[in-house]
Amino acid sequence: MLDPWSRRLIDPPLNAVGALLARAGLGADAVTLVGLVIGLGAVPALAFGQFWLALGLILANRLADGLDGAIARAAGASDRGGYLDIVADFAFYGLIPFGFALADPVRNALPAAFVLASFMGTASSFLAFAALAAKRGLTTTRRGQKSFYHLGGLAEGSETILFLVAGCLFPAWFPWLAWGFGTLCWLTTLGRVAAGWRDLA
Repeated sequence: MLDPWSRRLIDPPLNAVGALLARAGLGADAVTLVGLVIGLGAVPALAFGQFWLALGLILANRLADGLDGAIARAAGASDRGGYLDIVADFAFYGLIPFGFALADPVRNALPAAFVLASFMGTASSFLAFAALAAKRGLTTTRRGQKSFYHLGGLAEGSETILFLVAGCLFPAWFPWLAWGFGTLCWLTTLGRVAAGWRDLA
């Protein structure tokens, strides 16, 4: 929901830095992999209750995720890079809620499981539409220049980042944040299924 607005705000500076890094010879795939390693470091940080450290690692991962795309746009995007990027994103988004579950299994495990279940809905509705959109030659740049067709919804990248940041800033609220965000994800899935049903008719 917020991605079209946030992309207009963050893309210009990201593209400028990405162009500089591309000219310096830094590859987008390397940034993707380094960003993934940094982001996964948030899982043990969460497990041991180091929420400020986890927050820093999560934000660093998201910065790397923005920079790898900017570098790819400057140096030339590749299918391999797009594939690596989406796999890294889903690995990150899947493991961070697990980190919150490890932090307090009694209070957080069930809400974290609900979030992970909701990610199955948003991921499948997103990737299935992207595959069929590619087959039909459909494209969009509403959420920036991407390797895949990005079908929108109430819960996208911006909302997911806000959820994770809020969980780190207010860890005692994680169960309520998770139930609310997971519900938003399921509403997103329903909306995407309806849009896919319409657009792929």
